[in-house]
Amino acid sequence: MSSTPMAIDSPMGANGLGSKSGGALPTSKVSEMISLFRPSKHFRREPPATVPGKPPSPYSSILSLDFDDEGGLLLTSESDNSMQIYSVKDGKHHKTLLSQKYGVMHAMFGHASGCILHSSTKQNHTIRYLSTHDNSYLRYFEGHEKNVTCLSLHPGQDNFLSCSEDNTLRIWDAATKNACGKLNLHGAYLAAWDPSGNVFAVASPTAQTILLYDFRNFDREPFSTFDMLPYFQNGQNSPSKGWSKLEFSNDGKHILLGTTGTQHFLLDAFDGHLKASLLRDRGAVRRLAAGDHNPEGMDPQSSEFLYPSTGDCCFTPDGRYVLSGSRQQNVLAWDTLASAQERFLRPVHELEYKGDSAVIAFNPRYNFFATGDKEAVFWVPDQSLA
Repeated sequence: MSSTPMAIDSPMGANGLGSKSGGALPTSKVSEMISLFRPSKHFRREPPATVPGKPPSPYSSILSLDFDDEGGLLLTSESDNSMQIYSVKDGKHHKTLLSQKYGVMHAMFGHASGCILHSSTKQNHTIRYLSTHDNSYLRYFEGHEKNVTCLSLHPGQDNFLSCSEDNTLRIWDAATKNACGKLNLHGAYLAAWDPSGNVFAVASPTAQTILLYDFRNFDREPFSTFDMLPYFQNGQNSPSKGWSKLEFSNDGKHILLGTTGTQHFLLDAFDGHLKASLLRDRGAVRRLAAGDHNPEGMDPQSSEFLYPSTGDCCFTPDGRYVLSGSRQQNVLAWDTLASAQERFLRPVHELEYKGDSAVIAFNPRYNFFATGDKEAVFWVPDQSLA
């Protein structure tokens, strides 16, 4: 899939991606552009005005990032119980959606235009289906009894998966409020669809396994089980903590298991063997992994208070590269085709950025990706560097 062209325009000007009037956007392989990505837009929202006698409000932290199917909009969920929508093509903030009553953690676009699915952090653990056209809820998906740790949308249908600390995975159809299925799985905190939508994977950091299910026969035993314990015995990662992301590559050949430690794991999607450990010396931005919690009673204003995230690594759309955030500076890029010395890979590129990158997402249509922590950052290739 590396030959599939991606629409690009770089560097991003005042009007975002843009295009020449009446003309088509230029195209290029990701492999030709990967080393040229640079930050082009920064969006940092000012905290609310300080109330006399109270400490100043901190900047909100970005918890999740997601692009719509057309690649024209970016959605963030944030620690101040808001969701923000940005226009990719215009390079501007588009809309604010508030969820003060229910809170928000993981938010993602549905396939229907202008619709968002998001998990809740207040009152209950219901998943909500929101119309951005009039900011009204279309449907509630009830059933989870504890925190929802992951949402994953089917690539071609309105089905989606939800994982929870109540030790269940539920399968939903956005068109109906009732779950289509439920799996009782201990510590199953992460899930992902393969690009065909026929298979989904479930990761349990507690059991240290990744399970593969046939979507059409999900009520049967998993057809493959990948044991991750041997890969955590080198002392660089805790065996039962720190799993933050599960993702298939678009060519269906690899599975990426992201962590909050000093390495991510690239697995063969067919037999589960470790292709490479992706090393990052500076480690991750301090965030909670799926299923982790702050100590009880910790003040959210404390510098030790950690927010969750939906993972700081992802594949590029051609499946060749893995991108990852890093603590303090730069975004890292690994080439999955590179020769791995003793199954360890170091980044082939460090894309320059002064700041933390706690979440990351690559646009499905354009040579464009976004990162976030205290600010949302747009990245496009700077062709002046070519």
